Formats: sequence, C-alpha cells, structure tokens
Amino acid sequence: MKTLVKTALAAAAALCTATAALADITIGASLSLTGPGSGLGIPMSNGLKMWPATIGGEKVHLIILDDATDPTQGVQNARRLVSDDKVDVIVGSGVTPVAIAMSEVAAETKTVQLALSPIGLPPGKDSWSFRLPQSNGVMAIAMVNHMAKHGVKTVGFLGYTDAYGEQWLQALLPLLDKAGIKLVATERFARTDTSVTAQALKLTAANPDAMIVVASGSGAAMPQLGLVERGYKGRYYQTHAAASKDLMRVGGKAVEGTFVTSGPVVVAEQLPDSHPSKALGVKFNAEYEKINGPGTRNQFAAHGYDTYLLLDKVVPVALKKGKPGTPEFRAAIKEALESMPGLAITHGVIDYTPTDHWGFRPDTGVVMKVVNGEWKLEP
Repeated sequence: MKTLVKTALAAAAALCTATAALADITIGASLSLTGPGSGLGIPMSNGLKMWPATIGGEKVHLIILDDATDPTQGVQNARRLVSDDKVDVIVGSGVTPVAIAMSEVAAETKTVQLALSPIGLPPGKDSWSFRLPQSNGVMAIAMVNHMAKHGVKTVGFLGYTDAYGEQWLQALLPLLDKAGIKLVATERFARTDTSVTAQALKLTAANPDAMIVVASGSGAAMPQLGLVERGYKGRYYQTHAAASKDLMRVGGKAVEGTFVTSGPVVVAEQLPDSHPSKALGVKFNAEYEKINGPGTRNQFAAHGYDTYLLLDKVVPVALKKGKPGTPEFRAAIKEALESMPGLAITHGVIDYTPTDHWGFRPDTGVVMKVVNGEWKLEP
C-alpha cells in the first residue's frame, strides 16, 4: 500500500511539473549581435536581459540568437525559434531588412512578431507584426517641424540604399512639401560602405541649408564625417537609428551641434514631469547605466525593455484563452495587443489597434542636439 501511495505521489508530482512546464512562456529573439547592425543589436540584447524572471506572473524562457545582420539568417533563426523552440512570441530584428524578412515567418506561422525596427510592410502583411520603434513618419514629423521652426528652406538627403533609407525618404517627401522645404539633392550608400566621398561631393555642391543623414548605430557617423571633410557647414539631422553615444564616440567634434530625432527615453530626465514616459524612462536609464556604465543609455536598449512592459500587460489576458505553447495562446496575445488600452512605455504611449500595428502617437518623437558630447532636448 505504501508503494502504491508513493507511486501515486510521484505521478502527481510529475504531473504538476509537466503542468508548470506548460505554463512557461517562451520568447525567442533574433538580433544583430555581429555585422554592421551590431551597434543596434547588442544594446537591444542588453535591454532584453534586464527582464525579470516572470511575465504576467509566469516564468519566462528567453532565447537570443544572432542574425549577423543577414536577412537569410534572420529567417532561419525565426523558423528555428518557431519549429524547434516552440516560442510564443518572436522578437526582432533591430535591422529593418532582417525584420522585414522575419515578418514572413511570423505571418506564415501565426506567431506575434515584436519588431525592434520600424519595418514598413504592405497593407495586410503586418497582421502578426507589431513595431516597438516609432514609425519613420512619426519621427519625420518631429524633424521637419524643427527645420521649419528654424528657417530651413532646402535640404539634402544621404541615406542607406536599403528599406530603412527608402522608407525614411518616402516619409519625408510629403512633410517637406507641406512645410515648403525643397529637397535639392538625394544620394544613397550601402550599410557596408566605408566611404561616401562621391556622394558627399555632390551634396556639398548643392549647398542646402540642412543635410539629412539616414544611417544607424556607429555607422551613422561615417556619412556625416564624409560631408564634414568635403566642407559642408550647414545643419545636420540624423534619425532615431543614430540615437546612441556611438554617434559621438565615432564622430567626435564633427558631430557637435547635430540634431537627432529620438524617442523620449534618451532624454527622460529633461522631459516635463507631466510626460507619461518620464518616470519609466528615468528608472530604466538609471538601471541600464548601473549595469552598462554611465552614458550608455540609447534608443535601442529601451526597445528591448519595452517588449517586457508590453508582454507583462497582455500575457495575463492571453492566459485566459490558452496555454503557452499553443496556437490559441499565440492568437490570444495578438488579440490582447490589438485591444490593449494605451500603455505608457519608456518611448511614449503605445496604442495598437487591429488596423494599426505602429501604435505611437504623432507627437511622440523628440529632437535632441549634441552639445559637448551630451544629449540636450530641443524645445
């Protein structure tokens, strides 16, 4: 009889263990930890590693893979995460072309993708993809408004040849036209290029009032350095993909006075107390810099942490409709994201709907200025 009791207790314990394991939530991330996009992927990984051990009260299992800034590798990672690791959510990538490629896997397998880059997808193709960064259009509003306020009448454009560069150009064109600002020269370069001499000569010859540089991470300094070396002395504007100290570290004095669009978290302490993201941003920056060192805060790491804030909100809702590891749970996460009330995260207030998987409001972006190697919020 004692043997039967022990066997029954052992079976019950095994069942409880299996049930607990089923409750574990598995999140898989593909980030550019090597290659040209590593300046984005590494801090994003650091932000993910700041997650607590549980999401919505359930244990979380986080898997981070390197996509090497390669769309093909990003797709392979996404397929492995879904088929082998049975993830409930895909996170990444931080590089636009890689994240776009991964979105096809998300749609095919009906797994939510929390993209860490502002991916532009055709209508209907983003049904399972949600963006954590602000759209290029939202950031372009802040940039063009600042230009108009300061009397800029002509601009030049120097940006990536890939989707990030093209999407920024398309976002800018109608806003520049509406503001009465003329685009007088457009030049492109590849992420792997080490020089933009030819492009810089053409742009400098056009002599616009301001130059818009569309690049990312530490690579954002190179094109601006090329323009400075060719003698351009007007205003410089950079995008939110350049919102890290890598711009100053690589660019040095050449990037002093540069205007950079960003989410509010990078200058959280300079925000008014009424800003919905101030307290979250100040707390995140303090914790991040305690781990990674003073001055290491950046746009990208905060996206990684914001994924936790989102999931912590929607997972308890999704758990009412399905168990982790099931199609029902994955569908419930999507539904919860689309019906979630506006949520303050470190980068602003995000408010997804079934027809809007961008979420951020038009006034979310801020403009910062590089002053003595530090960020200063522009009024």
